[in-house]
Amino acid sequence: MLERLLRWRGAADRRVVVGPRCGVDAAVVRVGPQRLVLKSDPVTFTTTHLGWYAVQVNANDVAVMGARPAWFQPTILLPPRTRASQVEAIVRDIHRACRALAIAVTGGHTEVTDAVTRAIVAGDMHGVLIGLRPITAAGARPGDQVLLTKAAGVEGTAILAQERGRDLRRAVPAALLARTEGGIRAALHELAHASRVRLRIDLDCIPIRPETDRLGRHFGIDPLGLIGSGALLVTIASAQARPLVAAWRRMGIPGTAIGRVEAGRGVVALRGERPVRFPWVAQDEIIKALA
Repeated sequence: MLERLLRWRGAADRRVVVGPRCGVDAAVVRVGPQRLVLKSDPVTFTTTHLGWYAVQVNANDVAVMGARPAWFQPTILLPPRTRASQVEAIVRDIHRACRALAIAVTGGHTEVTDAVTRAIVAGDMHGVLIGLRPITAAGARPGDQVLLTKAAGVEGTAILAQERGRDLRRAVPAALLARTEGGIRAALHELAHASRVRLRIDLDCIPIRPETDRLGRHFGIDPLGLIGSGALLVTIASAQARPLVAAWRRMGIPGTAIGRVEAGRGVVALRGERPVRFPWVAQDEIIKALA
């Protein structure tokens, strides 16, 4: 359905370098000698630190295209009877997160509406491409290695710890309820689709943090299908994989090789060297715990 919807693109414009495409989460437009990266994304799974999440999620998608996030415009939708202190907390979190990342808040929109039952922030982030070529999910090539930074489901872990922390204190040690940073199943399928390749993934190699594993077992959710902004999925030529992981390590960022790129289509997932079902799922696992 998304493929069909993306056919309606408005007016043709030669300045659009990267336009709507399934699996590619940001656009690139040419403005004079510069290339701007444009990203829009809402935060709907959490109400805690909502403004902070909106900035981070949108900045992530601009940065991984090879751009420096620079300007942010939030659309804040609030249900009736929202307290002034709640609105101020959202705006203050946006301000602090943007200031920490050297991003200017350039406007936006705030509205009270009975169309929502809890606060939602939809972010619009713009950035300037550092080089001339954007990095997209359509760049994977057969022979590349697939790397993952950090671990699976870390954003979902943070959201569950914040949203359901009171319910979890008896089931999960308090030490595990601290915020982590930033879903792997959908990302792999989107990458394979955008690049028109097949990914052969060793699921046993995907890091899952102990707190994510415990939350997953408590709620009956699969960490590999849990929202995971903040973890970076990369394909890179095999000869460059080890130097990249070493560079990450020097920056304090763990990185792991989890598979390779092949000719073909889709995702082949292995456990103990045996193929297992690994379908794309429309619903994020976090819904099971927040419903």
